[in-house]
Amino acid sequence: MRKRDREIVDFEAVVRLLRSCDTIRLGLHGGEYPYVVPLSFGMEVCAGRIVLYFHGAGEGYKHDLIAADNRVCVEADILRGYRPTENSVTADYKSVIGFGVVERVRSFEERVKGLQLLLDHCGTPGYSAEECAAAPHTVVYKITLHRVTGKQRFFDGDDEGKGDSARRGGDGQ
Repeated sequence: MRKRDREIVDFEAVVRLLRSCDTIRLGLHGGEYPYVVPLSFGMEVCAGRIVLYFHGAGEGYKHDLIAADNRVCVEADILRGYRPTENSVTADYKSVIGFGVVERVRSFEERVKGLQLLLDHCGTPGYSAEECAAAPHTVVYKITLHRVTGKQRFFDGDDEGKGDSARRGGDGQ
């Protein structure tokens, strides 16, 4: 990360930030060009790693790319607007970038768990995760992030996560 003073170094602060995001953007190796797709998601932390769940059809471009190379990049952010600087304007934001692997969830129990986390995160408690998991066209994927970084600019009165805590992950931002 070029501007270390903007880094969110506390892992729990990165987790809270990601939980407050509505959408992740999944970056896949797309052959001639990278492929990025926005996704609704659910999440949990297991053994000190962020685990994300999403669903989709078992066929199509995203599915083909995952089958060919399961290494992924995930991005999420919150933008509060823009502020003037000495020479122009800049964003008032927080963001997360993570690197990991995606895999198709095979067991019915874990598919239900992943879909329940997704439904909870999306604020849609009236749906049955069991019914969704039983649908023949529904595939659930799990992303385990091995490196994650957070970054922020401004966010008045909100310096949470900045400090001396040990940072998890790399320097993707």
